[in-house]
Amino acid sequence: MLGVDDTALAMTDTGGTGRPVVYLNGAFSSQRAWHRVVAELGSPWRHVSYDMRGRGRSRRSSDYTFGTAVRDLGAVLDAAGIDRPILVGWSYGAAVALHWAASNPSRAHGLVLVDGGYPYDWVDDNARTQIRRRFRRARWTFPVLRRLGMAGWMPAEEHAEVSIEANEVMGALDGVYDAVTCPVRFIAASGTSVGGTGSEFARMRATLDPVLARDPHVRLHATVPSNHVTILRKDFRVVADAVRHTAAEDRHRTGP
Repeated sequence: MLGVDDTALAMTDTGGTGRPVVYLNGAFSSQRAWHRVVAELGSPWRHVSYDMRGRGRSRRSSDYTFGTAVRDLGAVLDAAGIDRPILVGWSYGAAVALHWAASNPSRAHGLVLVDGGYPYDWVDDNARTQIRRRFRRARWTFPVLRRLGMAGWMPAEEHAEVSIEANEVMGALDGVYDAVTCPVRFIAASGTSVGGTGSEFARMRATLDPVLARDPHVRLHATVPSNHVTILRKDFRVVADAVRHTAAEDRHRTGP
């Protein structure tokens, strides 16, 4: 356990001298989601994963804000003595990876973003109300969802605020890409899942197109048939392949 502020983060580090790969979870998931990717890559790599505050085996906290999630990533890297890792982020974790890399130019070797990091701006007052209502109604399912790695240890109200802030952060990611200097590989899901229609998912994924068009260091590694929820289970080999390709790259932009 890594003590940070008023919490302790459950952290796993395989150690070794291989290229470090650091895994960043979805908003309410745990590090268990990465076991297939870790197994596929195997021992030549140093694998580091952790549960964010109030998720998985990590302890509760009084602060679940996005900025704190980014700072916690820095604390994990410092504690592990890691420099220039490959950051692999799924969903919420993709935004955490982007913000940390933008704030720490040249410290990341590269980013692999797994169906996350779309600069999709859709949250308005009505959406905030709907998100709060949805989590309030679903609160009785949290004990089951926690066992499945789909809910944290915070109350329903806190789940809602984390989700609202996450979507607001996503909507403002467009300029963050321009501040990232390392190679970025993107894996997009093409299937639909609970929480949106096919047209809504298509609009969200289309927001990446302008980034790909203007930023040559950002590339689409693959589009896979799975959906946002199943991508790490069904397409873990594609994620591992993107990590290998990112490791082979050794280039950084010298400026915006």
